[in-house]
Amino acid sequence: MTVPRDPQADSATGAPLPAPAPHGARIETETTAGGPPPAPVSAPAAGAAPRAAGAGPGGPEPRWARPALVALLLATGLLYLWNLQASGYANSFYSAAVQAGSQSWKAFFFGSLDAANAITVDKPPAALWPMALSVRLFGLNSWAILVPEVLMGVGTVAVVHAAVRRRSGPGAALLAGTVLALTPVAALMFRFNNPDALLTLLMAVACHLVVRALEDGRTKWLVWAGVTIGFAFLTKTLQAFLVLPALAAVYAVCAPVRPRKRFVQLALATVALMVSGGWWVAVVELWPASSRPYTGGSQNNSFLELTFGYNGLGRINGDETGSVGGGGGPGDGRWGETGWDRMFDADTGGQISWLLPAALILLVAGLVMTRKAGRADVTRAAFLVWGGSLLTTAVVFSFMAGIFHQYYTVALAPYLAAVTGMGAAALWHRRRETWAALTLAAAVTVTAAWAYVLLHRTPGHLPWLRWLVLVGGLLAALGLVFAGRAGRRVVLVAAALGLAASLAGPTAYTLSTVREGHSGSIVTAGPASPGTGGDGRAPGGGSRNGAPPGANGTGGNGFPGGGPSGQDGAAGGPGQDGSGAGGLPGGADGNAEATAPGRGSRGAGGGMGGLLGGTDVDAEARELLETGAGDYTWAAAAVGAQNAASYQLATGEPVMAIGGFNGTDPSPTLAQFQQYVEDGRIHYFVSGGGGGGGMGGGTGASARITAWVRATFKEVTAGSATLYDLTRPVTGS
Repeated sequence: MTVPRDPQADSATGAPLPAPAPHGARIETETTAGGPPPAPVSAPAAGAAPRAAGAGPGGPEPRWARPALVALLLATGLLYLWNLQASGYANSFYSAAVQAGSQSWKAFFFGSLDAANAITVDKPPAALWPMALSVRLFGLNSWAILVPEVLMGVGTVAVVHAAVRRRSGPGAALLAGTVLALTPVAALMFRFNNPDALLTLLMAVACHLVVRALEDGRTKWLVWAGVTIGFAFLTKTLQAFLVLPALAAVYAVCAPVRPRKRFVQLALATVALMVSGGWWVAVVELWPASSRPYTGGSQNNSFLELTFGYNGLGRINGDETGSVGGGGGPGDGRWGETGWDRMFDADTGGQISWLLPAALILLVAGLVMTRKAGRADVTRAAFLVWGGSLLTTAVVFSFMAGIFHQYYTVALAPYLAAVTGMGAAALWHRRRETWAALTLAAAVTVTAAWAYVLLHRTPGHLPWLRWLVLVGGLLAALGLVFAGRAGRRVVLVAAALGLAASLAGPTAYTLSTVREGHSGSIVTAGPASPGTGGDGRAPGGGSRNGAPPGANGTGGNGFPGGGPSGQDGAAGGPGQDGSGAGGLPGGADGNAEATAPGRGSRGAGGGMGGLLGGTDVDAEARELLETGAGDYTWAAAAVGAQNAASYQLATGEPVMAIGGFNGTDPSPTLAQFQQYVEDGRIHYFVSGGGGGGGMGGGTGASARITAWVRATFKEVTAGSATLYDLTRPVTGS
């Protein structure tokens, strides 16, 4: 039996509205009287008891709400800080840029890889700035680099909690924050120094601000949302714009102001976005190229080319000049199979998809519950903002043919968490209605069943858990089916059991993630599975157990026999021992598939050398580079940014990354490098490294530089490393 609805009840929860007029009356006022809209109507808490406690903005808050929020944020912070030092410098590519920014304000501004400003990272620098400031204050160490990322994670949980509480109350907010904190890929990336942590925080803030603007139609909230997305662009370029269609469309349709004002507000927000995201771009493009570092990742020393090429359309169609393995072409499958199920496949499913089926069910349910509401109903608009952001981002990730890594999916975590919290709480409030009880039960059932599948992919990790989750989830779903008829105690037990079953799987993966260190360029959360290398290491490079690269008999990228620089019996640079015939390190025939991530083979990408993982710099090599380093602009030069970064972090001296991250950027040219050497600005050249010109077939600038150095200068051995002293030509050169 269903409970009759009050016609003056909230569209999502069915509870009485605390304001004298529903949203429909507000719409009538704005369209007939033409005056300014009245104050927004506050929706009651979706997850609260029938009384008004915990209502939206302006409503009373239960006593437990604030202590619960504090406990959530403290627990998130402690969880993400646990064993943080095990990751060391994490991604040494960005850590080297952080070190450079802590030593040189010019490197700080441009995002240079070295303090002498040879070349930048292949992203804008906003994500580097908090870490560089931290290192300036506390010195170069793992905690100074990674704690700012942890704080971004705690901040993101706080933002999602605040956003959901305003519309759905503290119960829904607590659930949303918990879901976000326990998402495995969130636990990974909020403890790692890639740009994704700051990007995720900023996108969550942008969605929150748009919903605030939808509450009262105030221009300031929408403008601040534009500013936030602009800074997100300065974090990871065009990925920040994935949610723009959803946010703009929802505001254009649902804002509680006249149509003309809506479009003026959207125009102002666009201007704010362009200013906040474009000021840095304008400075870089107008700065004389001769006095700034080369723009890493570009082929023409242009940030705009980088934005719309390698980091833009190339990610969508796969045509990425300068990419790993030479760039390939559209749809070559190097970065995994595309399709609607990509977020659920063996590579990606365990990172993000635990509650994704349930979130889709709850999103549909939320829209059904608000289908009869007025145009400006804020509860429905909130579902559209968070749900639209979830769908548009997931679709792009699923079908992009260019570079895709599993950790990108952390961008989905705030949207998924918000939809889950709002939808579950709204259905729980209306659980006496048969359809709502059945929908809740269906969400729990599909979550338990999917968790069983995901846990089955790692059969050696807690094998008993998948059965416990499946049985517990099915029992909880059965109890929720009869939520409208069963006693209060039975319903609460069923809800608690359903919540535990839904979160047990991601919690197990999250705890596995924080127990390990993660390093290199491609990292994954949770225990090893066939889609993530199968041996406890991230695919494509980087140790997951916290051991330094090159330790335990592995090569420099964390895989057996895969060391860079010709170390540890590993593949060296193009044309050296272990290189492929096409100059691709580690590939028997230069086949790029041997290095593509997510192939499910043990040690996938093992031959990438210093390209995807750092180099283990021993004491002899470090001492050699440090000796007399103050007399040179660069203590050394090395092909590939990861290789250069390892030596720079070990010595604290600038090391030039020839060819940028992949070794394929035309910087410096052979003529430029020869001039640097003639001017006495570079002391050593590190042999081998990540890819070099060989990534594109051995004909790039870095390959020519390598060949010239080997033919011209004296070889020096320092421990396991081979270097060339650029001040000592061989006889006859």
